[in-house]
Formats: sequence, structure tokens, C-alpha cells
Amino acid sequence: MSKADRGRRYRLYPEPGTAARLESWGHTARALWNMALYQRIYVYEQRGITLNLAGQGRFLTEARREMDWVADLPAQCAQQVLRHLDVAYVNFWNPDHPAGFPAWKKRGHHLAVSFPGQAVQVRKLNRHWAEVRLPKLGWIRFRLSRALGGAIRNAGVTRDGNGWHISFGVYTGREPDAPNGKPACGVDFGVASSAFVSTETESRTMPPTLRPNERKRLKALERRKARQVTYAKKHQGGRYSKRLRRTIAQIAGLRTRQANRRQDFTHKLTTDLAHNHGMIGIEDLHVKHMTKAARGTAQHPGSRVRQKAGLNRSILDNAPGERRRQLEYKCRMHGSQLIAVPPFHTSQTCAHCGRVDPDSREGCGRLFSCVHCGHEDDADHNASVEIEARARRTGGSVINSTRSATTARVPAPRRRRTRETLPATHG
Repeated sequence: MSKADRGRRYRLYPEPGTAARLESWGHTARALWNMALYQRIYVYEQRGITLNLAGQGRFLTEARREMDWVADLPAQCAQQVLRHLDVAYVNFWNPDHPAGFPAWKKRGHHLAVSFPGQAVQVRKLNRHWAEVRLPKLGWIRFRLSRALGGAIRNAGVTRDGNGWHISFGVYTGREPDAPNGKPACGVDFGVASSAFVSTETESRTMPPTLRPNERKRLKALERRKARQVTYAKKHQGGRYSKRLRRTIAQIAGLRTRQANRRQDFTHKLTTDLAHNHGMIGIEDLHVKHMTKAARGTAQHPGSRVRQKAGLNRSILDNAPGERRRQLEYKCRMHGSQLIAVPPFHTSQTCAHCGRVDPDSREGCGRLFSCVHCGHEDDADHNASVEIEARARRTGGSVINSTRSATTARVPAPRRRRTRETLPATHG
């Protein structure tokens, strides 16, 4: 059976009783994950035995026989937990995969219940609504915002700050498109400028993900939560009250709305880039290193910690890793090619003469002014042209339509230059 090659996500509308049972299943699945992970770690450390789905299956059967709360979760869902844990271990041992060791799931982790494809059924009610049949729950309505377009291979029910959703992994059988032959471009992802395309004259900026009144409300809710958590620790033994849980739910709603707006901009940006360009060059950014905290240690505390924390939030708000992930599969869909190039000195390299000099961009401002040839441009646009040039060379071509010269990059000598050393053609 062919694996799923596309994903579909819809808003789910369960009844109150069904929603409560789904929530209980979500916590059960989380507890099973933690127990299975603990068992694997313990058995390996004590006996040197590696467990997997086949080895833990009989323990799962015994647990379902002895514990009612485990038996209430459908057997297929419990088996899916062990399968996902197998995949997590495979990814961890794969040197080419960025995944780390499987992590524990806290109570605050988002609720998720997975089903195999043969355990669910879907029927269409009308143009906008459909129903999905889940084991032990029956038929539940969901908003049919788009067609499934393929055979269902798996399904997952999740909950976020805006409610319940159901996701389907479907097999469509669509093959990658042939090269579309459209123009190439380089894209510089940043903070002040969300994306600057080398073939364009204006940057693309992501609208604020929260409106001013929403930002004020979020700040007030977070302060209220801090007060309520402090009170719970002092007077209630750490037990959360209903008011505190309501505050947490309101914060989650705002955060989810913010994430949805960010995701909407990201999807529109990446779809447009993949559809209208034959080759896209981007920087091979290591986001984890870029957003590393600057607090240091107690013996060697960091400097400008709060400023670095704000910069980290701005970088993550623009989601460079998610943009690259979306471009990777959308370029295959639209007959485009994605090339990631080394990011070293892209913001300090002149796209006209190819010389590298940090003095060409004083203070990391918006203006790039080459101290060698006098070329002036927006710093992000200059970087995008440089990224395109590197991507073309990586792709086997030295032709460049946006860069005016093909000179190789030559680092400048490490000495301080002043504006008096500029050539006569400058300014």
C-alpha cells in the first residue's frame, strides 16, 4: 500500500460528551508514550535489550486487560503510539535526520490521538460539511473546506486554542511536475524585511500577527496568569483553579490566532515563490544556533540578554525553518528547484563587484554601499542577488540575470576604511 503523500486538515465539531472523551484519550495517549519510552530506556540500561513495537505489544495487551483507562482508548490508537515511538527512534539513530532523542510529553503538550486509515470512514454531507466515523465515538461532523483528493492512509485528532481539528494523510498519486522553465530568483529571509526577492524592487513584509488591542490583552492575561500561578503555589499546593485554567485557555486562543496568521502568510509566500520561479536560492540557515540564548552561566553571565531574547522572538516569528520546509515540497509540486547556499557574508558581499567588506554595511543598516565600486542598494535586496548568484553556481550555471558582474568573491583586507577612500563615481 502506498504511503500518504499529502496532508489535509479540517475543523472538527464534536459534541460536548465526545469532546470530553477525546480529551481523555489524548491524555491516555500521552501517558502511554511516556510509559513506553521509560520502559525502553530502563530495559536497555539494565539488560542491553532494545524494545520496539513487537516487543512492547504484549505489555500493551496486559495493560489494557488490567487498567480500564488504558482499555478505554481504542487499541488501534494505542498501537499508533508505539509506532510513532519506533519512528522517533529511527529518526534519532539516522545521522542525516535532525531529530534528537525522543522527549517526554508533559501535561501541557497539545492533545493528539492518531488512527490508522482503516479505522476511520468519511462521508460527504453537502458542499461544506462531511462526517468522519471514529472507533467508539461514531460519526462526527467536520467542515469540508477542501476535497480530500485521495485515499486515506491515517488520521489524527488534535486540539489547540481554537478547538478541535482532524488531519488526514492521503495518497493522491501525484508525481512531481516537470521543470517549469520560469525565471530564477534568490530570497533573503530576515526580520525587518520578511522576504526580499532578487527579481523584485520591494520587500515582502509579514503583517503584524497580533493587533494592538490583542497584544495589550495578551500582556494583561500573562500578568494575570503569573499572579494566579503564584497564588496557587502559596495557598493551593500548586493545584490550578478553574479561573487559572480559563486564563490559560484565553492565552492559548490568542497564541493560536497568532500562529494561524503567521502560517497563512508563510503558505501564501512559499506558494507564490514555487509557482512563479524555476529555481529558488535561499540561505542554509541554522535557526537553532541563531536563536541560542545569551544568558550564559552563573559564573559567566551573558550581556544584552533581553535584547537577544527579543531578536530571537522576531527570528522565530518569521519562521525561516517552516518556510524552507514548505518550499521543499512545493517546489517539487510546481516544477521548481530549491537550492540552499552557505550564508557566510551574504550581507557583506557586493552583488556588483563581488568584494566582501563589512564596512560596506555600517551598523547593519538598511543601506548597502560598497566601499570598492560605489554600488548602492537596499541591503536585503543586495543579499538576495548574492544568494541567487551562489545558487546558480551551485546548480551548475554561471549565467546570472540580476547580478551585473560575474567576478568571484574576494574578501577585502582586514583594515578600516573611511568614506574618503570611496571611488569618485560614488554619490
